[in-house]
Amino acid sequence: MPLTATPLYAGLLALLLVFLSFRVIFYRFSARISLGDEDDKNLRKRIRVQANCAEYAPFGVILLLLAELQGAPFWALHLLGGTLVAGRLLHAVGMGSTPQILRLRQAGMVLTFTMFMATALGLIGHALF
Repeated sequence: MPLTATPLYAGLLALLLVFLSFRVIFYRFSARISLGDEDDKNLRKRIRVQANCAEYAPFGVILLLLAELQGAPFWALHLLGGTLVAGRLLHAVGMGSTPQILRLRQAGMVLTFTMFMATALGLIGHALF
């Protein structure tokens, strides 16, 4: 059975990470900061937004892949994948804005954790029963 949902959402999350990485790279270039952050708050924030995506997105993709390999329904995979992408996007916008948009950041984390919890419980249930 070919995988269809996981590659879609992994690709979307990879594009988000590349975009966030370019925000760091372009800022470094314009500020002439090669290594570290030189105590530049804007650079530090961009680095954290990028790193946060890199920290959470891969685990979500692994969970989605396992759910797809266990035969989760098409609609559930797209609901989970869409929730993960929306969560990571909202979090990046909320955290990356100046000033931060705390409600978007919080909503992004809620969506990400909802995806993690729903997928984890589904995987555990499928494994046990």
